[in-house]
Amino acid sequence: MIKVTFLKSEGELVGYEFGGHSDYAAQGEDIVCAAVSSAAYLAANTLCDSFGIEADVTVDDGYMKLVAVKSDTTARLLDGLYRHMLQLEEQYEKDIKVIISEV
Repeated sequence: MIKVTFLKSEGELVGYEFGGHSDYAAQGEDIVCAAVSSAAYLAANTLCDSFGIEADVTVDDGYMKLVAVKSDTTARLLDGLYRHMLQLEEQYEKDIKVIISEV
């Protein structure tokens, strides 16, 4: 199962942590893993490269963590990602778990 944790600071989203594998299908054919990974990278690249927001990003096999500077832009972009992950969780409830954690 992929665990998606959104990180909040003082009520605003500032980051996320994605970990695990969905095991929906074989590696290279897993549409759930591909959808989640693609969304995580899109959010990180948009936040850091397109918007120039500073963030600490850690990536490893089956793992990504991003903690960004708190800002309205950060919160809004991460809110969009959060809503997207909730929709994926609804479609693939055995494969994705979304939670929010205060940091």
